[in-house]
Amino acid sequence: MTGKTETAAWLVRKYDGDAWTEQDDPIAAEYPLTVYAGDAEWATIVCTPTDLEQLTVGFLASEGAIRVYDDIEELAIDEDRGIAYVRLARPQALDPSLFSKRRIGSCCGKSRLSFVFRTDAETSRKLESDMTIAPSRCYELMRQLHAASVAHRLTGGVHGAALCDETGILAHFTDIGRHNALDKLYGHCLMNRVETADKTIVFSGRLSSEVVLKAVKIGAPVLLSKSAPTDLGLQLAEELGLTAVGFLRGGSMNVYTRGERIAPI
Repeated sequence: MTGKTETAAWLVRKYDGDAWTEQDDPIAAEYPLTVYAGDAEWATIVCTPTDLEQLTVGFLASEGAIRVYDDIEELAIDEDRGIAYVRLARPQALDPSLFSKRRIGSCCGKSRLSFVFRTDAETSRKLESDMTIAPSRCYELMRQLHAASVAHRLTGGVHGAALCDETGILAHFTDIGRHNALDKLYGHCLMNRVETADKTIVFSGRLSSEVVLKAVKIGAPVLLSKSAPTDLGLQLAEELGLTAVGFLRGGSMNVYTRGERIAPI
């Protein structure tokens, strides 16, 4: 998409303790995108108006409407109207009655608690990977995420998510919504058939249960964040085999789950 950008200009009055000035400031752009599958309105996503194809694909995959990119026969974005039109190869896979329905249950009958969307029970699979990553590499990847996040440096109003391997960042997306940033990353992986079993996700937001589930669906076994986790997020990470690292900043980190993948220095 070329018509929309991550930022917009807004005239502001600034006071520095001594005098008032006026200037244009960059602010994060916000845009509603309504997803239609067939003739049915599925959802409206409030997002950053870039990478809308990837967002739509990742969103549908996160919700269990598709498994692979080939499940979509047609995808068209009407940027002026804020509409994504999707035609699915298997329309029956899209059941709006399941959207945002949650349930409380158990994973493998052994967990203390699992609180997931109904579709998550079918689309989340436990991660099995023997990959490792050194602490020094974790810091370097977070540094690269910060360096790549131009919109965040300008506005302070967006989240970033990146897929990385041993060489550095392979794909990077930003959005005003932390979930959207991950959906864009997911969509990119599906559209480009990216192998994720040996990759790391670097993320700027909180490690909530929904964020953990999205990372698991993407399939990368290590999730690094500069922010805090939630207890339910960590329970799901442990159950689903995800290495969850938080508070990765200032030369320290907290490894909460599956710490064997964070190799010795």
